[in-house]
Amino acid sequence: MKTLFRKVAFVFGLLLILLSFWQCKMLIYGVQQGVGQMRIVSNARPIAEVMADPEFPDSLKAQLDLVQEIRQFAIDSLGLKDSKNYQSVYDQQGKPVLWVLSASDKFALKPYKWRYPMLGALGYKGFFKEDRALREQQKFEDWGYDTDVGEVGAWSTLGWFKDPILSNMLEKSPGGLARLIIHEMTHATLFVKGDAEYNENLATFVGDNGAELFLVFKYGEDSKEYKDYLGGISDVRQFGEHILSGSQRLDSLYQTFTESQPDSVKAGQKKAMITTILQDADTLSLYNSKRFSHLIAGKYIPNNTFFMTFRMYRQEQNSFQKEFQEQYNSDFKRYLAYLKEKYPSV
Repeated sequence: MKTLFRKVAFVFGLLLILLSFWQCKMLIYGVQQGVGQMRIVSNARPIAEVMADPEFPDSLKAQLDLVQEIRQFAIDSLGLKDSKNYQSVYDQQGKPVLWVLSASDKFALKPYKWRYPMLGALGYKGFFKEDRALREQQKFEDWGYDTDVGEVGAWSTLGWFKDPILSNMLEKSPGGLARLIIHEMTHATLFVKGDAEYNENLATFVGDNGAELFLVFKYGEDSKEYKDYLGGISDVRQFGEHILSGSQRLDSLYQTFTESQPDSVKAGQKKAMITTILQDADTLSLYNSKRFSHLIAGKYIPNNTFFMTFRMYRQEQNSFQKEFQEQYNSDFKRYLAYLKEKYPSV
């Protein structure tokens, strides 16, 4: 019996050692992210302390008051989860604090997905150090992927930490601020394991529409704040639909590629298609004609990750809108209660 026990213990121990080697990189990454998150949380100041600080600008204090109004409206009127989030402020000193890497096949709109404990497989990876993000990006480029590293203005820790207000958020317009806060609060309310596209599309839908409701509540339908927001969100939706349509054209092009074609030929056709898609956006009637001008003018030619981002955040907007209006009479409380019951959240 002792011999059998020793054999079982040996095998179990060996499996643990192998597992630890296999998960070593993820463990190190998790520790790094935890340290980065705790640095921000531990250095955030309570709102009451910031509001009492005579050195803190009155204009930004007004923005902090606005955040609290948005937060309470989202809880009371939309049915989003109450939490301790957005009750402290972290001073970014005008600098980004988080970078996110995304990657896609070079000749297919297929995102690379990283696997995380509890969260499942997601198509992005965050870093609190830019150099780490860039090193990881270089690895994926060496492996032949399209990649992008972008700065992140906000994120949700899904209730695991007390998410602070990041100081750069306070530079946003009332509509932009409401849209951002409600988007992140939606993540903390419902986050489906391993389905980034569903989660981001839902948060985008609730954020876009919830901000509109808040602005009517706060400022009224005749206000500049409301009209500016409607114009801006119309631009985002129009351009998003154009890029989603373009992604289908790009998909169709990739379907024609064969293994015998040189990558240089494929890359040339891909660049030409992306350039055409962007230039065709000059037919859109935008509220702010300068909003996407750097893309439309061809000053920046994105890769597949650009199209994957629009799919992740905006592809299911019409489906959400139809279900929301037809089955739940545009009642966010009822709709979110239904979704929370239908989809288990992490």
